[in-house]
Amino acid sequence: MTYCVGMLVRQGLVALSDGRLTSGSQLSVARKNILMGTGPASRFFLMNSGLRSLRDKTLAYLRQSGFQPPTMLAAVTAYCKALRRVMEEDREALEAANFKFNLHALIGGQLAEDEHPALFLVYPEGNWIAADERTPFLAIGTTSYGKAILDRVLVSETHLETAAKLAYLSFDNTRLGTADVGFPVDLLTYRRAIRQWEEFHFNHDDLALQHHWWNQHLAKLAEALPDLPGQRELERVASC
Repeated sequence: MTYCVGMLVRQGLVALSDGRLTSGSQLSVARKNILMGTGPASRFFLMNSGLRSLRDKTLAYLRQSGFQPPTMLAAVTAYCKALRRVMEEDREALEAANFKFNLHALIGGQLAEDEHPALFLVYPEGNWIAADERTPFLAIGTTSYGKAILDRVLVSETHLETAAKLAYLSFDNTRLGTADVGFPVDLLTYRRAIRQWEEFHFNHDDLALQHHWWNQHLAKLAEALPDLPGQRELERVASC
């Protein structure tokens, strides 16, 4: 499996993906998010979960088209067209071999004719949903472990730097919950005010400080949490 999360906040975009492909007796890694296009006004990110062969073929068809989309809506439409072509060619053979056509995608950016950034989740069938102020993040892959912290904390007004930290914490919680998600981590941020992308690559040791800091402060917060109803009375009885 995998874990990919995209965030849409007022200041821009955050995209994080883990780099683990397989686990168990064999372990391999590969980058799962990429920037497509050239130049600051024509680049958008794309992240996938699912069969890597489907991902590579879909991207090959998308690049082969040579299309330079003027808007993110045009970009996601072009991706869906390439995805449906792959589905028509490969779905029957995959299902005959007991494989599921399971390619999900997160696509986000701000292109030349866009007034603001956009973020989409594309399903294997080629339909999609978009992030908005009430739903500022979208995730694919193993999503259940990292979702809770984002639901509790992330809002559209969250600063870009804080959103990037929350993306890491959601990944960290996910990798602790499942062996199918792990380092390395690839992180992309997009600053809307200056239309600039930044790329980061982290291994386990790079984020050890953040991991230990979070664990220590969670323990302290648990100790400082107000007592549960009746807890003080139980402690009084126990001490008698």
